[in-house]
Amino acid sequence: MSLVETLARPRAWRLPRPDGLIQWIVPLLIILVWQAACSLGFVSARVLPAPSDVLVAGWKLLQSGELVRNIWVSFWRASVGFAIGGSIGFAFGLANGLSSLSAKLSDTTLQMVRNVPHLALIPLVILWFGIDEEAKLFLVALGVFFPIYLNTLHGIRSVDPQLIEMGRIYGMSNVELFRRVIFPGALPSVFVGVRFALGIMWLTLIVAETIAASSGLGYMAMQAREFMLIDVVVLSILIYALLGKLADSASRLLERQTLSWHPAFQRS
Repeated sequence: MSLVETLARPRAWRLPRPDGLIQWIVPLLIILVWQAACSLGFVSARVLPAPSDVLVAGWKLLQSGELVRNIWVSFWRASVGFAIGGSIGFAFGLANGLSSLSAKLSDTTLQMVRNVPHLALIPLVILWFGIDEEAKLFLVALGVFFPIYLNTLHGIRSVDPQLIEMGRIYGMSNVELFRRVIFPGALPSVFVGVRFALGIMWLTLIVAETIAASSGLGYMAMQAREFMLIDVVVLSILIYALLGKLADSASRLLERQTLSWHPAFQRS
C-alpha cells in the first residue's frame, strides 16, 4: 500500500483506554493532602478553605442557579471567541502556507501585531467596545488567533515535499492534493496550535471577566472577593482549571481520532 493510500485510509473510532484515568491520580492526591492539612489545622481556613468547604459553597451556588448561569456565560464567551479567532487564524495560516504572495502581503504585519501582548490592549478595547460582550469576545479571539495561525502555517510548510511530488505523479489535482496530502500532513501542527490556543483562551477570559464584566466565573470570583468569600474564589479558580482540562482532553481525543493513521498517534 502506498503512502498516499495510507493517508486516505478510513479512520476507525476507538474508545479511550482505561489507563487514561492514571492522569487523575496526582490531582486526587493533591486534594487529599489539601483536605488533611486543613482538617489538622496546618492551613487556616482564612488563607485556604478545605476542599469540603469549597464543595459546600459550590453546592449552595448550584442550588441557587448562580453557578450554572455563570459557567454557561463563561463557556459561551470562550466558545464564540475561540471559534471567531481560531477560524480567522486557520484561514490566514492556510492562505499564507499555500500562497507565497499572500505570505508576503500579510505575514510581516501579523508578526508585528503578534509581538504586542493582547492583554495590554484591554484599556483600548474597553474604549472601543465598552464593557459589553464584544470586548471580551475580541480579546479571546485575538488571543487564540496567533497560536492557530502560526502552527497552521508551520504545518503547511512542513509537509514532506516528496509526498507532494508523489501525489502529483499519481495525477492528483490541486484540490485533491490538498485534501489527501497537504492538509493531513499539517494536522499534527494544527492540533498543537489548538491546544496552545485553548490555554490562552481561558487565561484571556479570566482577565477579561475580572476587569470588566457583570456575569461569568471571573465576575463571580471578584464579587466573592468583595465579601471575603474565599471558598467561592477558590471554587471559581478550580472550575476554570477543570474547564481548561476538559477542553484540552477533548482536543487530545479529537487529535487521536483524526490522526489515527499517523505513526506518532498509533497505540501499541
